[in-house]
Amino acid sequence: MALFSSLSEKFNHIFSKLTKRGRLTELEIKEAMREVRIALLEADVNYMVAKDFVKNVSEKAIGDEVLKSLTPAQQVIKIVKDELTSLMSSQNQKLAVSPAPPTIIMMCGLQGAGKTTMCGKLGANLKKSGKKVLLVACDIYRPAAINQLQVVGKQANVEVFERGTQNPVKTSREAVAYAKKQGFDTVIIDTAGRLHINEELMKELQDVKKEVSPTEILLVVDSMTGQDAVTVAESFNRDLDITGVVLTKLDGDTRGGAALSIKAITGKPIKFTGNGEKIGDIEPFYPDRIASRILGMGDVLTLIEKAQEAVSEEEAKKLEKKLRESAFTFEDYLTQLESIKKMGSLKDILGMIPGVGSKIKNLDIDEGQLQVNKAIIQSMTPQERKNPDIIKASRRQRIAKGSGTSVQQVNILLKQFEQSREMMKQLKGGKFRGMPKF
Repeated sequence: MALFSSLSEKFNHIFSKLTKRGRLTELEIKEAMREVRIALLEADVNYMVAKDFVKNVSEKAIGDEVLKSLTPAQQVIKIVKDELTSLMSSQNQKLAVSPAPPTIIMMCGLQGAGKTTMCGKLGANLKKSGKKVLLVACDIYRPAAINQLQVVGKQANVEVFERGTQNPVKTSREAVAYAKKQGFDTVIIDTAGRLHINEELMKELQDVKKEVSPTEILLVVDSMTGQDAVTVAESFNRDLDITGVVLTKLDGDTRGGAALSIKAITGKPIKFTGNGEKIGDIEPFYPDRIASRILGMGDVLTLIEKAQEAVSEEEAKKLEKKLRESAFTFEDYLTQLESIKKMGSLKDILGMIPGVGSKIKNLDIDEGQLQVNKAIIQSMTPQERKNPDIIKASRRQRIAKGSGTSVQQVNILLKQFEQSREMMKQLKGGKFRGMPKF
């Protein structure tokens, strides 16, 4: 599911009509802005946020500079992108770091938002950047919450501090003392959540805040709840003065109401997003990149970062050399499959390529086919992987049986691989028109 695909589709429809018209009149821009307002409201964006957004865009779009320009539609789209970015941007988008370690991050939120899992994800993310992280179990009410934190802590390869059902205020105090003694530079406190906001929950969180003076108070909210997420953020911000928001389940959010409303309503930035179930499925929130994706412009920077995380520079150079020498084998193909898997869903990856997102919105991409191809390759012998030309009829039958597939599926993969190798040879020889010879 593409990020904010429902809103993105509506915006693309509105702006494609503008682009076809060439020069624009004030009336045409007003009509387009009316449609933008409806699209935002249907995306569950807060009413006042949608109203102010359209007002700001209209004021900038209905000017001589736009109306008399050669590409007015493109100018309007740029204004919309800038306003979307501004709507979600903040000076303090990055995590604050305490001048005197440890940096204490207090995570709060309602039950079901994914708070405990996000503690592990954030821990893994910070550990990757060289931090020594301690997770602290202060949710003593939800059954198995402590155990869940220990599980995600193990996945993130970070230590978990717990004192059973001891008072959370005491536990948080002891955890910070332990962190100082053991040289931890970051402490992440998993506080208790409730099914709804109540005085008891807020009192406990206020007590923990008073006890440990956190550097950051991050509210974890489920982005798919739309305006409910904004209401929750308002309440927590009023009682706790949060420093930022973490949006979970963003990969399943087709509308985008919470992401586009929270900062405008609370004044507090979205700092991270959760985009899947794996421990590595967490990303810093970049408003300009989100705005680009909403408008179907792709997100090349995030794509590059994901690729750099999945493939080392050394591996990339080796692959480039093999491609240039037409020495690409099934072993290399298998390595690439693993790299793609690390980067996330194929549809999300393709959606980050400019101009591709809108074209694949109704395309059913079979992620399972990658697994089928992997099973087929793994059923080959090392010799067959290096030299597919030796795979004749009897070998194809054996590979199909070993991978639980059909001979036809094996044949399709072999044909696709041969076509890829042929294309690489043509690239090397500069046989495509306008293609430089290597």
